[in-house]
Amino acid sequence: MTRSDALQAFLDAAFAAFDECAQDLRARRSVMEIFAQLEAPHPQRLNIGKRLPVCSRHIENVLATRTGRPSLDALIERFADLEPMLEWKCRSVYDDTASENFLTGHANTMIVGPGGLEDRRDLWFGATLMSPNVRYPDHDHAPEETYLVLSEGEFQHGTSDWFSPGVGGSFYNPPEIRHAMRSGEKPLFALWALLPERSRH
Repeated sequence: MTRSDALQAFLDAAFAAFDECAQDLRARRSVMEIFAQLEAPHPQRLNIGKRLPVCSRHIENVLATRTGRPSLDALIERFADLEPMLEWKCRSVYDDTASENFLTGHANTMIVGPGGLEDRRDLWFGATLMSPNVRYPDHDHAPEETYLVLSEGEFQHGTSDWFSPGVGGSFYNPPEIRHAMRSGEKPLFALWALLPERSRH
């Protein structure tokens, strides 16, 4: 089985960027296992590309960003090549921790994982885009998670205060921890990689 050139080029760039930016040892272990599993391609879904209105408003400007860091700029460029093939969706389950504009102000895409461009169950690798001044709801999940942030924005996990990783910032969410994110005056764009609990050692 072979993988499309656009997806493989994106995954290669993502590995280089995560390897450079992820400093937490738990994140590094998780990311290394995820990318080891990604060496074996799974079937790719075809003709699923779909943008939501929030994408039409913000994705072009987000993908035109240049950070001055070669690994991040290469990653953004490869994501831009891949993006027309991706299916963007909104999170349909949320509570009053979300901002009132949440439903129309965010979009998620599963690049590799359940229901993603490459549909598989052993890992989840995707992206989130949010309009300015949107708060994502508090949520948690069994898989551990590593973020790579490609914009300005603030995040919270567990009992932490809100913190700003900055462009190229990376952090680790242990399994089941409550976490959230919010954008400021600019759109928020971040990648996330999750390793399902059954895959952890």
